[in-house]
Amino acid sequence: MARRSLKASTVGIEKAKRAFKIREWTQEYLASEVGLETRQSIWKFFTGKPIDRQNFMEICFQLGLDWQDIAQLPDQKLLTEGNQGWQNCQDVESLVQMLRSRLSNKIQSQCATTRLLDIAQPIQLEKIYVSTNILNNITSRRWLDILDLQELIPEELNCSGLNQVDQERLSAIQAVITYPKLMVLGKPGSGKTTFLQHIAIQCNQGKLLSDRIPIFIRLKNFAEDAKKTGTHSLFNYIRQELADCGASDQEIQTLLVDGRMLILLDGLDEIPEDNNVKIISEIDTFTEKYYRNQSIITCRIGYQYYQFEGFSDVEIADFDSSQIEAFVQNWFVNVSKNSLEKGKALACEFVQKLQLLENQQIREIAVRPLLLNLICCVFQARSDFPVRRVELYKQGLDILLNRWDKVRNIKRNEIYVHLSLPHKLELLSQIAAITFKQGNYFFTQSNVQQYITDYLMKQTEPEVLQLSSEAVLKLLETDGLLIEQARGIYSFSHIAFQQYLTAKNIVTSPNPQILEKKIIELVSHLSEARWHKIFLLTAGILDNPTCLLQLMKQHIDQLVSFDKQLQKFFNWLNHKSLSVQSTHKRVSVRAFYLTLELLDDLNLTNDLAFSLGIDLRLTSNLTPDLALDIALQFALRLSLALPYEQTLDRVLALRFALPDNGTVACNPELQHSLQKLKEQLPTPFQGREKLKEWWSANGQTWANELRLVIVRSRNIGHQWQFSEQHKEILKQYYTANYLLVDCLKSTCKVTPTVTEDILVTLLLPAPKIFMRYNI
Repeated sequence: MARRSLKASTVGIEKAKRAFKIREWTQEYLASEVGLETRQSIWKFFTGKPIDRQNFMEICFQLGLDWQDIAQLPDQKLLTEGNQGWQNCQDVESLVQMLRSRLSNKIQSQCATTRLLDIAQPIQLEKIYVSTNILNNITSRRWLDILDLQELIPEELNCSGLNQVDQERLSAIQAVITYPKLMVLGKPGSGKTTFLQHIAIQCNQGKLLSDRIPIFIRLKNFAEDAKKTGTHSLFNYIRQELADCGASDQEIQTLLVDGRMLILLDGLDEIPEDNNVKIISEIDTFTEKYYRNQSIITCRIGYQYYQFEGFSDVEIADFDSSQIEAFVQNWFVNVSKNSLEKGKALACEFVQKLQLLENQQIREIAVRPLLLNLICCVFQARSDFPVRRVELYKQGLDILLNRWDKVRNIKRNEIYVHLSLPHKLELLSQIAAITFKQGNYFFTQSNVQQYITDYLMKQTEPEVLQLSSEAVLKLLETDGLLIEQARGIYSFSHIAFQQYLTAKNIVTSPNPQILEKKIIELVSHLSEARWHKIFLLTAGILDNPTCLLQLMKQHIDQLVSFDKQLQKFFNWLNHKSLSVQSTHKRVSVRAFYLTLELLDDLNLTNDLAFSLGIDLRLTSNLTPDLALDIALQFALRLSLALPYEQTLDRVLALRFALPDNGTVACNPELQHSLQKLKEQLPTPFQGREKLKEWWSANGQTWANELRLVIVRSRNIGHQWQFSEQHKEILKQYYTANYLLVDCLKSTCKVTPTVTEDILVTLLLPAPKIFMRYNI
């Protein structure tokens, strides 16, 4: 039986003390880093007394030391009884190198290629592999409460995922080097198998642990073999793996006792339920008996309920931005059938578009390799991300809940049979809707189990009614949709999925009256920014989104319909849009002037995003009237906004900002007025102090004169003097209309007639809208 404790040698204690002194830690602090409640084990470590093997190795890791250099290891008999063929270490080394050479082709065959979902041919692993990072502290084992988690995430939840927030990332290769026994946990599609294959190939090529013989075992295959033969022996299985290499049982025993193998066990979660107790027991017994070998096991998070003696648990980290970029580069160059030049161009375009604000939700789910591969497939087909995000999320959920196990022929336990895919989607949609409506991105285990219980009690199938909420929760966690963020606290793995499932919950009712009620309730949240993604997704899922879009339009119009000052503004807006010559849609011209006139009042960015959302032609063909007005408005804002200390820059900028004579040649009166204003400006040659004096004395008057010229000649630049309440209503109105236009673009299921009917009355004063509908 393997020793369960270790103690430091005399030399090791001196090395450890030096490392401890350099860090200027206390024993109490080191104990907390190791995860110990008291410093007793730390004291024993430094005094050469035996302590638990796992704690010993963790202390060495925190001090940056190799535990084998620190430990006082007992002499090991090289040979077992009857094995007299190898008398010294040189003979063992020869055996290792011989078997490594003979096994090389088999390891290459097992691990050198990988299959990506929806890709027809196997891919060379090293052409797609991206260096993996791990979290040294398992997410689900953190002692945090909901308030702690909420404080760790960014204010703008839509900009970031909830998982692995504020977690330190380490190199996975470094973990392999540091820990002789490793349990690698990860979500479905996080790259566990790929990582294990990479380790096998690196070892096989002599780049990592070159003194070990790599043995790669898919535990699903081992379990199936054990069921057929009736024997659960890893030794026998390894003997079969090495049978073609000419190794005898005695030689294999020698190598195992001497610790010369790298045992890679993939997919602990893939073992059938009726066989997992025996398999786990065999792994435990084998790794304890032959504890000098290096062992790595992979398993899904949510499945692991047994901790193997002497193993360190680590969690595969989500991709960061550099890893996403590296994967995308590899995918478009090596996986898709593009030329090298086209592949690099597509990869560059992908990364650039992924950073855009409108692609935040796609960026959030791209942190998982399995889902990133899906996104790359979609982008390859159209050189862009889909406008209708609902299809992307639908496919992502289907992969996690259904396809990923099917394509690998993984058979899960009975609960997977009883809780069908439609049931799981319905249940997840219900949990998402409840928690999102409450404003909760994190929720306790007791709460989520109650939601599951409530759902199960409403089902009619006996086998579903008999399921326990705890078992169903573990199922959803194993599927990778719910994540335990700390002990007893859960969230959806991605906010995008919580939002999509919330929208799905709104539209899935077969009863038209219930659906109408849910849509009306949704529209009541139109002024709440966090609900805007739900509107977009609901519009994309609905078979007929007309009712939703019309209710949104009515709600938006009512925001401003009964306020005289606001109606005065919209009368001006309509009049102004009709007074300019433009080939663009009249509604896009109204959107253009709404943004232009309210830039400061609403703190809007100086761009054409709203009007471009209605008419993309504005990007390439801004008509003279619109170009002139945007230049004049910019000059006016510049004259009012630049700080006093930049007077010289202000004057120079104003000279360039004011339209030149050629631009206003068709308007002699405006041309004359602007020329007079330019002549009033002092020249930069007068010196900075003179310019400051002039601007201090005349700047405000000059800016007011510019405003009068612009108002008189172009009917823009008005001082509306809106109250704070008016500004707040206008912000809601602007944002809601912007959202309505986005909803129209996000669905292909609305008829052109409905779209035109909504757009033609967008941003009009109330009387014009009433006339349109004969109200």
